[in-house]
Amino acid sequence: MLLLTSISYLAVLSWASFLPLRQHLLSNSPVAEEEFRIPSIAESAVQARRIQHLTSTGTLSTVFPGVAHNHSIYSPENALLPLENRPNGLEGVPIGMMEYFADCEPRTGDPTILALTIATSFKNIAAGSNATLSVQWQPPAWSHYSAAALPRFSLVGYLEDFSAEDVIEEDVAKCFTQYHPDARYWLPGNRIHESRFTRLKVEEVYWVGGFGDRAYIGWIPAEVWRNVTMEEIEEIRLPGETKESLW
Repeated sequence: MLLLTSISYLAVLSWASFLPLRQHLLSNSPVAEEEFRIPSIAESAVQARRIQHLTSTGTLSTVFPGVAHNHSIYSPENALLPLENRPNGLEGVPIGMMEYFADCEPRTGDPTILALTIATSFKNIAAGSNATLSVQWQPPAWSHYSAAALPRFSLVGYLEDFSAEDVIEEDVAKCFTQYHPDARYWLPGNRIHESRFTRLKVEEVYWVGGFGDRAYIGWIPAEVWRNVTMEEIEEIRLPGETKESLW
């Protein structure tokens, strides 16, 4: 009985000594060293905006429309019918596809997307689906890193077409083809596919700063996302931008 009591007492002492450490697993200790400090939400927003500025592809996720929309889109009179043999039963099912984007509006943080009418993602959006763009930071090829340790984020929102005036004033075609030279073949007015410039209007941002307990993981308010400046984006460096090993 005395032995059990002693073991229980030691267990309580061990748990009590662990509490201060546990308390700071997901928060900063008052004496946290700079390299072990969890970035703030604002600092994480700057990291995410730099990733968006340096990256040019992501996964655009949408949801297949309901039966009524499927019927109207794929009626026998529809000229697109021979181009897609969509299975039944996909109503409400999400699908994620690789998509080009460009950081052409750094003042707002809304990524620019060249929407091709024929593509599945944009058919779903035309039928009422919202959109999520998920982006993973990929360091230069020479970096050794754990993918789970690298930051990534998802932008939740909806697509909004650029006006003809905005396309000219923002020089969107030039910006987009700087990120994607091959996209010049699909610009609006091409003879192959109907296309248009759109922006993903960011309503929510979900951020995963890395693997473990020294990164912020959670939501970034849209106003914080939009208030990041180009000066802040240019000042910071992401994991792997310098030649260190990341595991």
